[in-house]
Amino acid sequence: MGGSVPKQYLAIGGLPLVVHSLRVLQSSPCVDAIILAVPESDIAYCQAEIVKVHAFSKVVTVVAGGPERQDSVRLALAAVGNEAEIVLVHDAVRPFLTQQMVEDVVIAARRTGAAIVALPMRDTVKRVGADRLIERTVDRKPLWLAQTPQAFRREWLQEAHDKARLEKVRATDDAYLIELLGRPVSVVEGSGENIKVTRPEDIVIAEAILAARGKRNIG
Repeated sequence: MGGSVPKQYLAIGGLPLVVHSLRVLQSSPCVDAIILAVPESDIAYCQAEIVKVHAFSKVVTVVAGGPERQDSVRLALAAVGNEAEIVLVHDAVRPFLTQQMVEDVVIAARRTGAAIVALPMRDTVKRVGADRLIERTVDRKPLWLAQTPQAFRREWLQEAHDKARLEKVRATDDAYLIELLGRPVSVVEGSGENIKVTRPEDIVIAEAILAARGKRNIG
């Protein structure tokens, strides 16, 4: 966001974003182990101040991530044991995932091999040219906005990342790499609350979502 604090450590409700994400994964019966990928310089901090302080017993290791998201997933995947059937990938800066999302996407991945949480497009979509003039209105019915968590058969995800590294393919999510293998990826509907905190105004929105959830829980 242009500041000195990495996005995953920015606080909402007095706790870092990554803590909110880890709390859901820690409490999910679908998750057996968690591998946390962070910048190498942050490993000691995360082990002491995130994992230990908040008693995240399912975090089995904290690994050094890479320069981009795709690199971090690949490096975390290297720490996953061959006994794992399904691998769940989640962005730490999406603090509002739910146990239901985790369960739904894991069940779908067990059935089809790969699945993502996503939202159907509800806004009108315009295709715009380089001159910023509208070229046409795009049919939004088949369009979905990808979110995380995403879940995959471990061997599919490994194959996808190996292929991407060999062919120098860069992607903004792992589902795209699976698509390049010709594998099916199913979709389960997510939530508008499952935002990705990437801009300063997102913190304000996140605080409002957190407050609203607190009121619902009290009620």
